[in-house]
Formats: sequence, structure tokens, C-alpha cells
Amino acid sequence: MLQVAPDPGFGIYIHWPFCKSKCPYCDFNSHVRERIDQERWRAALLRELDHYADVTAGRTVTSVFFGGGTPSLMDPATTAALIDRIQQRWRVANSLEITLEANPTSVEAERFRAFRMAGVNRVSLGIQALDDASLRFLGRQHNSAEALGAIELAARTFDRFSFDLIYARPEQTVAAWEAELTRALDFAVGHISVYQLTIEEGTAFHPAYLRGEFRIPDEELAGDLYEATQNLLGAAGLPAYEISNHARPGEESRHNLTYWRYGDYVGIGPGAHGRLTLDGEKRATRAHRAPEIWLERVARDGHGGHTPEAVDADSRATELLMMGLRLTEGVARARLVEETGRDLDALVNAGALKRLVDGGFLEVDESFLRATHEGRQRLNAVLSTLLA
Repeated sequence: MLQVAPDPGFGIYIHWPFCKSKCPYCDFNSHVRERIDQERWRAALLRELDHYADVTAGRTVTSVFFGGGTPSLMDPATTAALIDRIQQRWRVANSLEITLEANPTSVEAERFRAFRMAGVNRVSLGIQALDDASLRFLGRQHNSAEALGAIELAARTFDRFSFDLIYARPEQTVAAWEAELTRALDFAVGHISVYQLTIEEGTAFHPAYLRGEFRIPDEELAGDLYEATQNLLGAAGLPAYEISNHARPGEESRHNLTYWRYGDYVGIGPGAHGRLTLDGEKRATRAHRAPEIWLERVARDGHGGHTPEAVDADSRATELLMMGLRLTEGVARARLVEETGRDLDALVNAGALKRLVDGGFLEVDESFLRATHEGRQRLNAVLSTLLA
């Protein structure tokens, strides 16, 4: 008998596309502008929010996430206006999670109280490293002292907070990473995100890496760093609930769980994506990436999106598996049935599934398909085999 799948919730993502500078590893839709008309941006974001409120009337919002870019550069009055509008236009859960991403520079940290007054109840800090040389390499505008000060201030200001670190940096050893992570654990209360440095096309790092200006750990060392991460954080009571995210029970990011459980979410702002079930059909929404074009489209049409695209059953199954297998809990088979009308056995190659189970990379029972520890470490290869 299939168990009831966890409720994925219904989220709203709001993208603030501006940064003070572009980090060399970043491939997100972020832009540097000398001047930003905060009032114009507030009006445009509110108008697009109204558009999506009209098409999702009756839903209950479980989480709001301000991402970017650097949303801590947003005027707190804009944040407050958007939160107020969400509460006016939708029902909201009693446990509504409202997260804002922030950099730990002293200037941005000074605004924490204003964001808390605006309604933000969770902050996610882009710390990335706890030594100054690595922070300079990563193009960050804060130093390690500012980072630790911002974490302490976040702990005093918000009910919940998290921070990010990046590992597999040039010349990083397992011993050095364990020491840095151990130091971070003195400050990690409920949640920490730990990402492996990857070199993406379109970033400043990409041509520099191709020119041989720096090297990153090879696959074997990166695997050792991953294992060290799992061991240290697990022993500290912060086990992985997703490949790169660790939390004490109950402290998981509710908004990100909506993505990984393949729930519906609204995407607001330039380049924002969404997934919405409307009239029984899953639709993918995608906004124009360029801030100026997005503003023009919102002024003209009430939203800055391209025409929504239907997501067929096979694509829904693929997306659900790609997202859900990142989670330690795995993919609820009941969710596959809800999304596609078919169970796991009808959606994947039986021979490939058996090979992956026999090889110790996947586990399957009557209610869930999940990747093992070894499978999550090699998830790209597992998915390629499973979905071939």
C-alpha cells in the first residue's frame, strides 16, 4: 500500500536581479547597475505578483523566498510591500516561512532588523568561506570577521537562519576543510548548505580555468571532501536531507523542499521560473532575464513572462525524479502517480532500475524510490542510467 506522500507545499520565489559585483563562480541571473529605481521595481514586482495571484486564486502559500542577485540590497520597504501583498492576495499557512538571501557585509547586516520588521523570519547568508584568502579568490566583498559577525547578528535577529559554504576550492586539502567546517559548526544552529565549487560556462572563472590559472580538486579528492562533509555534519546532528543541504530535524528549508518534492511555485522577477498546475495541467513559466526587458513587459502586459509551456507526463516524471532523488527521503511513488497517472514501474527501464538497486545506488520499496549515500554522490550518472 502506498504511503501518503509528503505535502510539497506552494511557494513564491521573488528574484532581485542586482548585485554590487558579479562573483566569478556565479552563473545566476544577476546584474550590476549604478543606479536602481527602487520605487519602479517595487511597483513592477507587485504588479507581477498580482498577475499570478489572479491565476492561482485559492492556493495556500507555505513559503516565500527572496533570491537573487542580492536581495539584501532591496529596500526593506519593498520587501514589506511584497509580503503584505502576498498576505492580501492568498491564504497563507500559519507556519509561513519567509526567507531572504543576504551577503554578510557590514552594510547589509545593518539592515537585518529592518528586514525582520518587514516580515522576513529566516535569512540565508552567503558566507562561502571562513578564510580571507579564499574569500578574495571567490570575489566576495566581506572578510571572515564580517562573516562571523553577520552570523551572530542573524542568530540574534531571526528565528531561523542558515549559511552557505563552498568546498573543493583550489589547493584545498581534506584536513584544511575539516578544520574550516569544524569552525563553522560553532555557529551552525539549525541549517547549513555546503556546495562543491564547479566551473560553469559563462562565468569569469571559466576562461581563467581553461587558461590554467588555477586548478580545482580532482574527482577523487572532491569525493573525499564530500565524505568528510557528510561525516562531520552528520556527527554534529546536522545530517544531509538533500545532497548539499544539512539540517537538524524540523529545520529543513520548507521552500526548497517544495522544489525537491516537485510542488507548485510562482516565480516573480527577471529570469524567474515557476511550475503551476492550472486546470489539471502542469505548466512551466519563465520570465525574461534582462531586467529592462522584464520591466517593459510588466508595464505592458502585467507580467514579464514568456508564454507558459505545458509539461507533459514524461517530462513531469523526469523532473520529479531529478529533483526528488536529491533528497535523502527520495521520491514518493504516490507523487509519481499524482503527477503522471503512472507508477514507477511504468516510467523507468526495469533493467536499469534493477542494475542500480543491485549496485547499491538506489533503494526501492512499495512507497519510495531513494538514492543511497553512494547513489547521491554519483547522482548525475545514476539519473543518466535510470532515465536512458
